[in-house]
Amino acid sequence: MAPTRLAILLAFGILPRVAHGQGVAARAGHFFDTAGMSSYQLSWSTPMLGALGADLGGVMWQGPAAGERRLGLTADAALFRGGRPGPYAVGGVGGGFGSGGAESHWRTWSAGLGFELIPASFLSLGLEGRWREFQPTGRSGMEFSLRLGTSFGRPAGVTPPRMAATGTPSAVPAMLATSEPGHPVDRADAGSVLADVIQIAQEQMGTPYRYGGTGRGDDGFDCSGLIQYAYRQAGISIPRQSRDQARTGRAVERSSDALQPGDILTFAQHGRRITHVGLYLGDGRFIHSASKGVQISTLGTDDPNGRWWYQRWIGVRRVVTAAP
Repeated sequence: MAPTRLAILLAFGILPRVAHGQGVAARAGHFFDTAGMSSYQLSWSTPMLGALGADLGGVMWQGPAAGERRLGLTADAALFRGGRPGPYAVGGVGGGFGSGGAESHWRTWSAGLGFELIPASFLSLGLEGRWREFQPTGRSGMEFSLRLGTSFGRPAGVTPPRMAATGTPSAVPAMLATSEPGHPVDRADAGSVLADVIQIAQEQMGTPYRYGGTGRGDDGFDCSGLIQYAYRQAGISIPRQSRDQARTGRAVERSSDALQPGDILTFAQHGRRITHVGLYLGDGRFIHSASKGVQISTLGTDDPNGRWWYQRWIGVRRVVTAAP
């Protein structure tokens, strides 16, 4: 499929999701061949699936001749960009029309590497180097650019296939034990309580994601709503918001070996600001509510999805401990 047609299909196929996306990105660069061109791009930026993100927008190429311009659409993809400083893979396609001595129509593809310098909660700054080729002229060469992005909204999360719900938890216990910052709930039956928390959360598999959802009535869950619901049904009161859940109970070493089923995992999309929470199940798995509802994801470095979460994992909280 020609890059021009692919860029248009990507734009119209993904744009509805991007409209609910995560930010805006601006990129300025220079394409080095015998003549050279400067580029200016403005696009919507959003996470897509696990470690994959997308930029969709418009671009202007300015040639050396007076009035030489190429305008068009671009669709870029990046792998492992965001969350921490470091390298990522990037590539894309584009196409459009020219004026002022440029070809009447053009299409392009590119592939290369980038390095993110500042992955803050509201701002990202990266340097990119790509090999780029233009058609039908056959022009090719290296392009170097600076990308500036800003983030807003909630993270989309990983979206495995939906599963049907398997049941409904029992009524809320009349008496709730409260977990406070620095003070987990000590229970002689801690193992049984945590088993109930995990079972209740797993019974919600496939329940849709709802921003602000707490599971009441026909409502779905957001990430912190699911964890509060599971603990509450098991007789433990914890805060509603993810930032407050990140302070409840006591801190546990951020290590796979230190994790226990029932621990709350905290994640940050950028920097240290908490943007997501999950409930650890054991064996490197955790349950959480993301864009396609309640689902189970992995936490590790053996696969792209697990690595994506592992890179954004910043803390652990233990809500229930065994009474001495």
